[in-house]
Amino acid sequence: MSYDAVVLVSFGGPERPEDVMPFLQNVTRGRGVPPERLAEVAEHYQHFGGVSPINQQCRDLLAAVRADFAAHGVDLPLYWGNRNWDPMLADTVTQMRDDGVTRALAFVTSAYGGYSSCRQYQEDIAAARAAVGPDAPVIEKLRQFWDHPGFVEPHVDAVRAALGQLDPALRDTTRLVFTAHSIPNSMAANAGPHGGRYEAQLHETARLVAAAAAPDLGYDLVWQSRSGPPQVPWLEPDINDHLTALAQGGTTAVVVSPIGFVSDHLEVVWDLDTEALETAKQLGLHFVRAGTPGTDPRFVTMVRELVTERTDPDGAQLRRRLGELPMWDSCPTVCCVPTRRP
Repeated sequence: MSYDAVVLVSFGGPERPEDVMPFLQNVTRGRGVPPERLAEVAEHYQHFGGVSPINQQCRDLLAAVRADFAAHGVDLPLYWGNRNWDPMLADTVTQMRDDGVTRALAFVTSAYGGYSSCRQYQEDIAAARAAVGPDAPVIEKLRQFWDHPGFVEPHVDAVRAALGQLDPALRDTTRLVFTAHSIPNSMAANAGPHGGRYEAQLHETARLVAAAAAPDLGYDLVWQSRSGPPQVPWLEPDINDHLTALAQGGTTAVVVSPIGFVSDHLEVVWDLDTEALETAKQLGLHFVRAGTPGTDPRFVTMVRELVTERTDPDGAQLRRRLGELPMWDSCPTVCCVPTRRP
């Protein structure tokens, strides 16, 4: 199949204090999130001057991928559009159409399957194309990359570096804690064609990272950043509750690795570097947060490799992965349909 562009599709974030509340209203529209919760999250953004790191991280990733494409002879222009804030995806698709793009590949800044992490981005693409009209370019999402070496290996090295910041005398009572964004239980149950894909992929990534970084240490997968109405059950335990349980069980140090994320955006720097760190201090736990891939050269190379998988006639033979879970290029239509929208 021939393609003539690549578009980075991301979540988006405010870049001025006055953008914060309209952005959060975009994110939560139709989800029944209480106004007081929006105000609470808005304060998190204001703590950082009303600017989310995610847009600059997307710019940095685009620049790195653009340089990598040029160095390896990949002659495809790069675009960028967001789900919730400027540049909005529909505006980007309009620009792509005006530039003569007819068929493009989309790299989404989420490694995993599930409604919010995969299917909703496909819905975003479909809605943007519908808004542009019948001459909008065809846009196909690249595959999930939870077990690609270019995603796993930066997390491995980040965990090793974080462990290096701890006193070796604490090693026997140190635990790895992997985190990802919590989602409603109903959404988790319907992730993938047979259910449970989001959790299964995260468990596999955690296993791969732990085995390579610190096979002598125990580890857990826990959740962070819950944002829904309190009456809806979400995946647990929350990172803060889990830290309390670890401290009570004799753990003295933790390395927290946010494998659910590709960069250090607000849900990392607030929920982990601020809230979880404060919880650890109160518990007397030594706490080091491991980094995310960001613009690690291996992650940048991965983007090119995912594109090559789809553009090269021998793409299937070029595919690199470390896990054993089923994988496909195009999601089945039955994937990740929630029983009800949370």
